[in-house]
Amino acid sequence: MPELPEVEVSRLGVSPFLLNNTIKNVVVRERRMRWPIPDEVSLVEGETVTSVTRRAKYLLIHTRAGTLVLHLGMSGKLRVIDANTPVVKHDHVDIVLTTGKCLRLNDPRRFGAVLFQAPNTSLALLDNLGPEPLTGDFDHKRLFTLSRNRKGPVKNFIMDNAIVVGVGNIYANEALFLSGIDPRRAAGNISEARYKKLADNIKHVLAKAIERGGTTLKDFAQTDGKPGYFAQHLNVYGRKGEPCEVCGNAIQSKVIGQRNTFFCVHCQR
Repeated sequence: MPELPEVEVSRLGVSPFLLNNTIKNVVVRERRMRWPIPDEVSLVEGETVTSVTRRAKYLLIHTRAGTLVLHLGMSGKLRVIDANTPVVKHDHVDIVLTTGKCLRLNDPRRFGAVLFQAPNTSLALLDNLGPEPLTGDFDHKRLFTLSRNRKGPVKNFIMDNAIVVGVGNIYANEALFLSGIDPRRAAGNISEARYKKLADNIKHVLAKAIERGGTTLKDFAQTDGKPGYFAQHLNVYGRKGEPCEVCGNAIQSKVIGQRNTFFCVHCQR
């Protein structure tokens, strides 16, 4: 599943093609996505894209008439291509520009979404989200304060979008390893000093992943078709049974919160 860095890389990739250009039309070939694509998406036709932003894992394409809200789901890919490029299987939505280019969403599993947000309104999906991890609104003090008396695993805690958005499974594993924290530990039993290290490493891991173009595992590729390269730098994720690059002990795996979790029992406590 594309995580925050992959969505941010997509935003950076599509923004130069969309910004200050006019949407000619929105072609919907398949409305049955995670949620039915509303007819209101056509309201942006004839409008100029004023900005392209990201909130958590949602990509927001803003116009005066409203905002298109895109989510890549588990298998979604975005491509900026010539509008006359032949359609292939699972090409569900085109945002066609007057420049002759289009932003095309391909999503084999159809867990992605294309929604519409009218001006000066809220969208339930975006309400009650925690702060963005790469901003000053997120720090160790927030983690420490909100973790008190929590008995659940720290890995689940930092993946809770109400605590902080966008810390998906891959990057939670990596940040916990770099911080020397066992993902199974109760969130409420971790000191403020250790949360300081964890918050710093969450920021570090996400920033590095964005810098390297996102992590290519199965479904993600950048908007220009090039893969992300962060997978070449993973310390624990997907490395069950392989030696830890720090201590040499075998990387362990356990399902926590219905997600595969990878860690080193020697380096993480």
